[in-house]
Amino acid sequence: MPEQFLHGVEVVQIDDGIRPISTAKSSVIGIVGTAPDADAAIFPLDTPVLVEGPRKAALLNDAGTLKHAYEALYAQGASVAVFIRVAEGADDAATLANIVGDATAFTGVWALEASRSKLDLTPRILAAPGFTSTIPGDPANPVTTNLVAVAEKIRAVVIADGPNTDETDAKTERGNWGSDRLFIVDPAVTVFDTVSAAYVTRPASAYVAGLIAKRDIERGFWWSPSNQVINGISGTTRPVGFHLSSTETEANRMNEAEVATIIRRDGFRLWGNRSTTPDAQWAFLSVRRTADIIYESIEAAHLWAMDRPMSAQLFEDIRDGVQGFGQQMVNVGALLGFKCWLDPELNTETTLKAGKLYLDFDFEPPAPLEHLIFRAHREGEYYEELISSVSAAA
Repeated sequence: MPEQFLHGVEVVQIDDGIRPISTAKSSVIGIVGTAPDADAAIFPLDTPVLVEGPRKAALLNDAGTLKHAYEALYAQGASVAVFIRVAEGADDAATLANIVGDATAFTGVWALEASRSKLDLTPRILAAPGFTSTIPGDPANPVTTNLVAVAEKIRAVVIADGPNTDETDAKTERGNWGSDRLFIVDPAVTVFDTVSAAYVTRPASAYVAGLIAKRDIERGFWWSPSNQVINGISGTTRPVGFHLSSTETEANRMNEAEVATIIRRDGFRLWGNRSTTPDAQWAFLSVRRTADIIYESIEAAHLWAMDRPMSAQLFEDIRDGVQGFGQQMVNVGALLGFKCWLDPELNTETTLKAGKLYLDFDFEPPAPLEHLIFRAHREGEYYEELISSVSAAA
């Protein structure tokens, strides 16, 4: 600082040092749908609206898909969601077009991108229940396609519904996709509707989205939602064959084709870990989400470092802060290991003079235990022990 005359005492604040890194919020759900009877003042069209409890969700009213979606996620224990209400069209095709929306106008699913600036929240679990299920033989669903595009921009995952017909159609639908951010679930579920006082069919995607958020809250974003009981449903629209140790079941064949399903075993459980990516390194949805949260947390924590003059202290503070965060993730079980370092080959005089600093880090999320193998061996010597024990007792 410039030298100034002072006859007295002063304190100069030095703000060097490691900054703690907060973990990005992972459990915020983003839902796109219709609610034609909603209060338009509270739920304007194509605008992100934060719903934090059932009282506000009740203002959506029963018509359309949004209130039912909230009931689905709320039944799992998740209560916070960003809702995008779109207008119903003159027919199903027009409504579908409204759900897709316009990327340049931030309408439809693209309104999810505006959530950060309007609500200071980024949805990490996206769904459009009722609009992502494709009729067998149709082209790839446009809502799912655009939701995946949004998810790639905001580091989210998409929960999409399968065709809800049969196993063959579900596996055929999977062939339309190749994203590590897409999680397909089939079939749909049956629930008791209190308005009609009858059992009705509902998309499974909102229930699964709520289940993922619940798992995040209770355990952590690195836990898979598979093998968790889905609350609030009475069954599935078709029975799904399952046996824990058999490969020849519908559930196992669907999972092998990277389609999640719902089985009945001590309740109705989500069964499946895998996204639709062709890259085996990112096959598990929980691994993709863990990497997203690690990246987002590190990036968001370093606004303070931007535009400061370069110094050894600055470099050390950044490196040690990231290492401390990574070690904390290891300590809680989110990562198996983590290391951060400066590579002198990248941080040359030229790059540093250009205002660029490179830091590398490695990490490894824990994969879910998907295949447990017990190896059984016969051991005849136990007969000798049997005879010895009888002889000793005589």
